[in-house]
Amino acid sequence: MVQFSMHNAWLVPLLPALSFIIIAFITKQWKKTSAILSVGSMAISCFIASLAAYGVFSNYTLTEEPMVYSVKWFSMAGLNIDVGVQLDPVSAMMMFMVTLVSTLIFIYSIGYMEGDQGYSVFFSYLSLFGASMLLLIISSNLLQMFVAWELVGLCSYLLIGFYSHKVTAREAAKKAFITCRVADFGLLLGLISLQLIFGTLDIVELSGKISNFEQYTSMGIMTIIAILIFIGPIGKSGQFPLHVWLPDAMEGPTPVSALIHAATMVVAGVYLIARTIFLFAEVPPVMDMVAAIGGFTALFAASIAITQRDMKRILAYSTISQIGYMMLALGLGSLTASMFHLWTHAFFKALMFLGAGSVLYALHHKGDIWKMGGLLRKMPVTGYTFMVGCLAISGVPPFSGFWSKDEILLTAFDSGHYILFTMAALTSFMTAFYMWRLFFLAFTGQAQHEVQVKESPRTMTLPLVVLAFFAAIAGLIGTPWAPIWQNWIFSVHPHHPQANTMIMLGSVVLALAGMYLAYNLYYLDRSKAERMAEKYSFFWALSYNKFYVDELYLWFTHTIVDGGARLFYLFDIYIVDGIIVNGIGSLTKSFGSRLRLVQTGSLQSYALVFFLGVLAVAVIMALTDPSMALGLMGGVE
Repeated sequence: MVQFSMHNAWLVPLLPALSFIIIAFITKQWKKTSAILSVGSMAISCFIASLAAYGVFSNYTLTEEPMVYSVKWFSMAGLNIDVGVQLDPVSAMMMFMVTLVSTLIFIYSIGYMEGDQGYSVFFSYLSLFGASMLLLIISSNLLQMFVAWELVGLCSYLLIGFYSHKVTAREAAKKAFITCRVADFGLLLGLISLQLIFGTLDIVELSGKISNFEQYTSMGIMTIIAILIFIGPIGKSGQFPLHVWLPDAMEGPTPVSALIHAATMVVAGVYLIARTIFLFAEVPPVMDMVAAIGGFTALFAASIAITQRDMKRILAYSTISQIGYMMLALGLGSLTASMFHLWTHAFFKALMFLGAGSVLYALHHKGDIWKMGGLLRKMPVTGYTFMVGCLAISGVPPFSGFWSKDEILLTAFDSGHYILFTMAALTSFMTAFYMWRLFFLAFTGQAQHEVQVKESPRTMTLPLVVLAFFAAIAGLIGTPWAPIWQNWIFSVHPHHPQANTMIMLGSVVLALAGMYLAYNLYYLDRSKAERMAEKYSFFWALSYNKFYVDELYLWFTHTIVDGGARLFYLFDIYIVDGIIVNGIGSLTKSFGSRLRLVQTGSLQSYALVFFLGVLAVAVIMALTDPSMALGLMGGVE
C-alpha cells in the first residue's frame, strides 16, 4: 500500500481536481452532495499523502536522490518539457501537511457556510484551490510549478472575492490578483532565463547544472535570475513591500483566510525558494537579501499587529510576520529551520483563523476585539483551543512554535548575523504581546457585545480540537534531544546549529515578558493601554495606520500613475491629435482649396499656362545656356 501511494502520488492533486469538475458541472444544485464530494476527495488525498510520506521518511537518506516519476508534456525544437511528480522529504512533508489541514478546513466549512447561497460554488473553489496547491508541491519541473502557481493565484482571487456583493471584497480580490501578477512577472522572467541559459526547467537536472553555472553564464546573470525568481515569493508570500494585499484578503470567508494564510498560498513562496535553494546558495548576496527582507518583514508586520482592532487582520499581520521568519531562515541557508516553522505554523495559524471564524460566527461577523470580551465562558472549546494556538505562536515550551522559532533564532545567532538575530528576538516578544492582547480582549473580562453567544456546531469545533492537538505536539519531532526533523529536512549544505541553552531560555523569557505585558495592560487594567496610546499617540498612529504604506501606494497610483496618464491624454488630444494630425489635415485642406482655383476646366487656359511655363523655362535656360534655349523654342514652334 505504501509503495502504491508513492508511485501514485499524482492522485493527491487529481482527486480534488475531479471533485471541482463534478461539483461545477453536475452536483452544483445539491449542496450536501457537493460538500461530501469536496471533503471526501481531500480526505482520500490526505490518506494517500500520509502513506506516501511514510514511505519517503522511512527510506530516505542524506545522499539519496529524489524520487521522480515523469512523462513527456510537450516537445519542440530545443525545448522538451516533462510533467511529473518529485517526492523527497520536503515535498512529502508539505503534501501531508496541506492535505491534513485542508481536510480539517473543508470539514469546518460545512458548518460555517451553512445557509449560504453559494454553498456548492464555495466547495468547488476550495477543491480547485487544494488541487492547485498540491500540484505545485509535487511538481518535478518549474514550468509545471508555475502553472500551479498561477492557478493558486486564480483561486485566491475567486475565494477572496466570494462575497461579490460587497465592494470591499471585490476590491480586495482585485488588489490580491494585481499585486501577485506584478510579482509573478518577475518570476516568469527568471524562469525564462533559466530555460534559455541551462536548457531545462527540471528541478533535479537544473540542480546539477547550476552547481557548475560558470560553464553556462556569469555570476552577474545568476544574481539577476535569483532576484527575479525571488520577486515572485515576495508577492505570493506577502513580504515587504508587496504585503499590502494580504490583510485585505480577510474579506473572504474565514475558511478561505485559514486556507490562504496557514497551509497554502502564502507558504507557496517559501516552498518555491526551498525548492530552488540550490540556485540561491550559489548567489550569496541574494541569500543575504532574502534574509534581510524576511527579518525586516517579520518585525514590520509585528509592529503593525500590536494596535489593530479587527481579529482577522491581527492574524493576517501575524502571518506576514511568521512568513518573514521563514524567509529569514532560508536566507541564512537553513532549509531545516524554515520548513520546520512552516510545518508548525500551518497548525497553530489554521487553528487560530478557524477559532476567529468560530467567534465571528457567534457574533454575527463583528470582528472588533474591543467589542467582544467574556467569550471563554460561553465558548469554551473555541476559547481553550485558541489559547493553545496563542501558546504555540508565542513560543512557550513545549508547544510547537517554541521549537521551530528557537531553531530560527539559533540559526541567526550561530551564523553571526546579530542584527537579524536581534530583529527576530524582538519580533518574538511582540508576537507574544499582540497575540495575548487579542486573547485577553476577546475571551476574558466583561462581555462588550449584545448578542446571545453560544458554542459553534461540532463540524466547526472538531477541527479546532484536532488542530490544537497538532499545535501542541507537532514540534516535538524537532527537539535538540530528538532531532528527527533535522535528519529528514536538510539543505544542499547541511548544517544544524548546536542547542544553546541561553538562547532557549532567552526565547522563553521574551515570550513570558510579552504575555505579562499584555496581561498587565489588557486584563488587569485596560485603561493603562488607553493611556499609553494617548501618551505615545504618534507611534500608535503609525502602527494603527500600517505606517501609511497603503496610502503611499494610493498616492503613487492617483498622483503619479493617474497623473502621468492624464498628461499623456492631454498630449495625445492637443499635440498628437490637435497639432500633428489635425494640423496636417488642415494644412492639406487649405492648400487644396487654393490649388483648386487653378482648375478652371478651360482648354485655352491650360494651353496658355503650358506656353507660359515653357517660356519661363526658356528664359531661365537662356540666362544659363542660350543655345539650349533656342533649341527649346524651336521645338515649341
